Formats: sequence, structure tokens, C-alpha cells
Amino acid sequence: MAVPDFQSWLLPLLRCLSDGEVHRMSDLYEQLAIELNLSDADREERLPSGAQQTYMNRIAWARTYLKKAGLVSAPGRSQVQITERGRSTLAERPTKLTVAYLKRFPEFLDFHAVKPSESSSTAATPLQINEEETPQESLERLHKQLRDELAIELLDRVKQAPPSFFERVVVDLLIAMGYGGSREDAGKTVGKSGDGGIDGVINEDRLGLDVVYIQAKRWEGSVGRPVVQAFAGSLEGVRANKGVLITTSAFTADAKTYVGQITKKIVLIDGKQLSDYMIQYGIGVGVEATYEVKRIDNDYFEI
Repeated sequence: MAVPDFQSWLLPLLRCLSDGEVHRMSDLYEQLAIELNLSDADREERLPSGAQQTYMNRIAWARTYLKKAGLVSAPGRSQVQITERGRSTLAERPTKLTVAYLKRFPEFLDFHAVKPSESSSTAATPLQINEEETPQESLERLHKQLRDELAIELLDRVKQAPPSFFERVVVDLLIAMGYGGSREDAGKTVGKSGDGGIDGVINEDRLGLDVVYIQAKRWEGSVGRPVVQAFAGSLEGVRANKGVLITTSAFTADAKTYVGQITKKIVLIDGKQLSDYMIQYGIGVGVEATYEVKRIDNDYFEI
């Protein structure tokens, strides 16, 4: 089963607090995971950023939403306790709690309808949070969407650029990833292949203790096993045990399988991975805006 969305945790969490005692969130994570029959795979699933397990993040946001609605309080660090309003809510015997239900409480409405700043040109309309996901999930989903769209556009630009520019992209990326030493050194060892790509040996580290054979080309269509097999054979000619084969297109399943069967260490980088690496290492892209998501520093409030 998939990890339930954060609204599905609202009622189970409130019910766990029905005894009126103060509960630690760490205990509730385990209790609720058992109650909702989460599998080991469900428990290991993480947010796109990898920062936290998904189910824990959703339970934490469920607590935040209940707190904003006045149904629970936070008497201490990572603690939660039901309030009289929370008891009254349970007394109604609801079958499910949702964001729509919580909107009956004025405090929650103030929290959920985020109003733009006074300087915003869209001050007439409140910004509504997606009710199907937590604010953090919305932020990460939108960030991924923007990144994916950028990667597609970036790859298109690389494909449309002249061969000399493609050579520069590959060399710049390898240097940014820590290979080849300086750009001058990399430029001397990685040369043009004569067919719109590059072909050469590059130092794996600044001291040149090991070398990596690099081949990059803007192939049309998918790159199959014969090309990869020929590349593997070329490693012997340059006395290299490691190689990186880069294309702006894609590799066939047969080519990927072959790489896993040979003793030589070969890394295949297709167009999607190439654009992802360019974004990760800042090649051909710039920062348009930076947003910091801050949290409470609990250590600061230790008295």
C-alpha cells in the first residue's frame, strides 16, 4: 500500500490522544504506523528531498493542522496533548477528519488561507494551500516540476548547439565533478573526435593516480550494445580500467545490461542524466531565486 496522505492521519492521531495524556511524537510515529498497517517499504519511503521519512512528515503535519485548529496543544518539545475542543470533536464520532472539516474553526482559517504580502500585486486573492498534500510536499513537488522542465529545456539547448559547444559542456561538467584538474589540463587531454563528439583520457584526480576514458557524442536515436561494447574494447588501448560514455539520447536496455556483466567499470550517462548533472553542478544554469525554509531551533528554547 502507499503511504496515506496527511489528511488520513488526522483522525487516527487525534484518537491516539483521547486518553488526555501528554504523548511524545516519537512514540506516536510507531503507534500510528502499526495502526495503519504500514509495510517496511512504506516506512522507508522518503520525501523527494530525502530529508525525512514520508509517513513521519505527514504525521507531523497532521499534528500541526490539528494544533492550528485548536484540537491539540504542544505542552513541550516534540509533545502533543488533546484539548477540550479535540475531545468535543471526537465526541461527534466523525468517520474522517479533513482540511474541509477543520475550516469550521476560525484559527485554522487564518492559518490555511495565506494572504500575500502588502507589496504583492495579487493582494486581492488569498493563496490557497493544496488540501491534498502538506505545504512541504507542495513545495517539493513544485520544485521538482520546475527542475524537470529546466532539464528538458537544457537538453534541447545542448542538442541544438554546435559540436564545439557540446565539447565545452562535457569538459566543464567533468571539471565541476572533480575530474581532470584544471580546465587547461582537461582541455589538453580530452580532444575532439572528429564526428561531433569528444574522445580522450582524463585524470580521475588532480595527481593523476588513475585515468578515466571519456567518450561523448550526440548520437541520433538510442545507443545500443555494439557501441558500448566497442567503447569497452577501447579501454585496453588507452590503458584505462574505467570509462564514461556520454550521449544526449538514451541507452538501450541491452547496453545497460552489458555494462553490468563486464569487469571494466563503465558509467553510462544519457541525455536526462546529463541535464540533471548540469543542473546539479551549475553548468549552463543560474540561480533565479532562493527560498529558505526555516524551522524552530528547539535547542535555543531549552531552559
